[in-house]
This record gives sequence, structure tokens and C-alpha cells, in this order.
Amino acid sequence: MIAVMTDLLTLHRRTMANAAAIVDRVRPDQLGLPTPCAAWNLGQLLAHMTGQNRGFASAARGEDFDLAVWAETAAEEPGEAFAASAEEVVAAFAGDGATERVWPMLVGADQAARVPGKTALGYHFIDYVVHAWNVAAAIGVPAEFDEDVLAAVLPLAEEVPLEGPTRNGPYAPFAPAVPSHEGEGRLERLLAILGRDPAWAPED
Repeated sequence: MIAVMTDLLTLHRRTMANAAAIVDRVRPDQLGLPTPCAAWNLGQLLAHMTGQNRGFASAARGEDFDLAVWAETAAEEPGEAFAASAEEVVAAFAGDGATERVWPMLVGADQAARVPGKTALGYHFIDYVVHAWNVAAAIGVPAEFDEDVLAAVLPLAEEVPLEGPTRNGPYAPFAPAVPSHEGEGRLERLLAILGRDPAWAPED
């Protein structure tokens, strides 16, 4: 975990702004496109990303767990819905004492687990670097990240267990790791660790 929490909050805020900029490039006719998340098309992925933002924000504010807050509901304007949820989660994470609390987080389909705020922030940071890439790959645009963001997120990803519930099962947050190759950059190593093929592209 990054030693200075304010640094992680800053990097997370920049990551969310980058994700929102990529999502803003999604056209309505692209919502049915496949994504590197094999179970979801692009519209479903955006609904997941938006629901997770709202759920994490609620948890960071210290609110009681409410499954409805985490709902992955398709929005009429998914780009606007995601942008609003990104602003909400960034503000919640920066709230007074938020990262010092224990957050009630959704696990599985409908269960809550209590997670230290600093750990949950790290998970969200990892997730939205990868999700930003997922969206960019789906619509065929570059996903660009500052090197300090990648330098911070890669060690966090390397701490994710390679076996067990974080990797296997219908509600595992990460897919099993895939082989990486010598000479790859930080982004490619990050994606491989978290079960994404860095060369993924939609089939012609």
C-alpha cells in the first residue's frame, strides 16, 4: 500500500478523471460491443462501473449497507451517469476520516463484508485503471495512463492473491492471471496480473 494516503487519493482522483474521459467517448451505438470482460458487453460494463462507484461512495461515507445502492442498472445516458458517479466516489473517498473507517462492501451477489477503508480504496484504484482500459479496448481508442499512476497501481495488483475467491467463481473480482512477457511495460504487466490479455481486441 502506498505510504502516504493523500498521494493515493490524488492518483485515484486522476484515474477517475481519465476513466470518465474515456467513457465520454462511447457512442450510443457502441453499447452492445464486446469487452475484455467476457461476461459483459459495453453497456453492461458501464452499468457495473457506475453501480460500483455508487456503492463504494456510500461505504466511504459510513452509510449502512444497502444492496440497492450497488445496483448495476443501465442508464439512458450511461456516460453522464458514470461521470456523476465518478465525481461522487472521489468526493466520498476524500471525506473527513473516510479512509480510517471500516467500510461495508458488497461481496458475492448480495452479502456485505467489512473492509478497511485504505484497502478498499486500493481495490477501487486498481479496478478503475483496468476498467478504463477495458472501455478503451472495446471502442478501439488508446488508454493512456501517467507513469506515476502505473508505478503506484502495479505493486497493489501484485498483492492480489493468485488463487482463491479473488480469482475464481462467478463473483471473483479478478480473472486468473495470464502469462506476461519480458520487456512489457507496466500497463501490460498490470493487465496480465489481473487476468486481461493486453493484446485483446474485438473480433472483426
